[in-house]
Parts: sequence; C-alpha cells; structure tokens
Amino acid sequence: MLNPKSFRPGHLLALLCLAAAPVLAQPTFGNPSPNAGSSTSQQANAAADTAAYKEIEYTNKARRGPALVVIPGEVKSNNASFMQKFGPNNIADFGELELSQANFPVLERANLGNLLQEISLAYNLGDAQAARKTMQMGKLKTTKWIVKFDILKAEQIAENKKGFDGRAIGGLIGMVGGFGSAAAGHVAGSVNTQESTGVWLIGMRYKIMDANTTEQVAQGYKELKMEVGANATSVMGVSESAKGGVGLDTMVQRLVQTAVWDIDSKYK
Repeated sequence: MLNPKSFRPGHLLALLCLAAAPVLAQPTFGNPSPNAGSSTSQQANAAADTAAYKEIEYTNKARRGPALVVIPGEVKSNNASFMQKFGPNNIADFGELELSQANFPVLERANLGNLLQEISLAYNLGDAQAARKTMQMGKLKTTKWIVKFDILKAEQIAENKKGFDGRAIGGLIGMVGGFGSAAAGHVAGSVNTQESTGVWLIGMRYKIMDANTTEQVAQGYKELKMEVGANATSVMGVSESAKGGVGLDTMVQRLVQTAVWDIDSKYK
C-alpha cells in the first residue's frame, strides 16, 4: 500500500502506465480454410488437438541435472517407411529439446561442429582414451553424461477391417415385389460402409554413458502403440469419411518424452 507522505507526482504517472500496459498473451492465428467451423472441420481439429505436442511436467524439473551431450543414436528397425522418414539426428533433436525442458544443461550438437563425429565414434566404440582426449576441449570439460536414443522396433503388428455392402440385401428386397419394396431395395443397395484400423508398436532404448570413462551409467526401454484408422460411409450418394491417428513424428517425440521422464525421475 502506498504511503501518502511518500507519494510523488511521478508515482501517479507510473501507475497510469502500468494500468495501460497490454496483457501479454499467447499468439493466436486465424483459420483461412473454407470449411472452418463446419462439422468436418470440428472433427478434424479435435483429432489434431489430441495429437498436438504437449509439454511434460517432469518430476524433478526444479533440480538442475548433470551437463550432457546427446549424440545421434541408431535406427535398427527394418521398416522402410520409418527408415525413409527418420534418421538418428531427428531423434537426437527431440532428445535435446526434452532434456532441456527437464532442466538438464545440454550442449547442443550444432555447437560441436566436427567434434561430434569424434565424440560419437569414441562412445559407440567404448574408447575411453579417445573420449578423455575429446572431453578436455572447451565447454566439453563440464560434460558429465553422454546420452543416446535408439529406435529398436517399428512394426505394424495388427490390422483389422470390416465393412457392409448393401447391394445383395437391396436385390433381395427388390425381388419381393411392389413399388415400396423396389424403393426400399434401392436405398438398401446404396449403403456402403468401410472401416479399417492398424496398430503399430514402436520401441526406443535410451542409454546414459559416463563422459570420462564411456561406461554405461543407466539404460531403459520404452514402447508405445500407434493406432491409425479410417472409415467411410455412403448412403444414396451422400458420403462421409474420416482418416487419422498419431503420426510417426509424434510417436517418436512421445517416446523421447517418456524416456526423458524416466531419466529425470530416476537418475538426476
């Protein structure tokens, strides 16, 4: 509370400026789609909101973790779709982001330049002498951990389809006779529904190594399901279809988040 005896004219000006200052809010953007607000738009946006990136509230975020470097891991899956879309650097980028969010000091690979290849080689081979030599350079002296994320599995394990084709039933109804039966048969014959669902399993291993000795400090494995589905319905020329599911990008990021949550809660 202001003390009237200490009040000055400048204080009033400061209070007025404070009151007039705009409230900062998260940026918002318009939707230029011609279908904005329609039922299809609402359903598609609801599905996208479910798959959108969500920050994780890491258990020990308030505690600062050891300084670390994330090196590119390995993608050991033989799935062609996954191999075309992802490489070790993509996964390491997600790793740097999430470990930073969990309050680990992360020395970004972009700042390492040509050293990154030497570091990766030393720790992948377990060459302690080469690791010690590399870790004596510049900012690397403070590094305690080397972390890598490997994709060990990416495969579709199940697929289920079902549908209904009304042409056969419509023909039977039409054979009964009469105008009403013919009309009903025409409607039934126009009904066509299709539904399919595929489920993937994607598994990630994380490994923490001591920056000075290359010895393994800890490791863990996380596996998540990814479901992709589609359905379509057509009646009397009126059709409706939907397709969606969590994509590979989102699945990899969620796996990294799950692994970092493990690291933050168990090893910080």
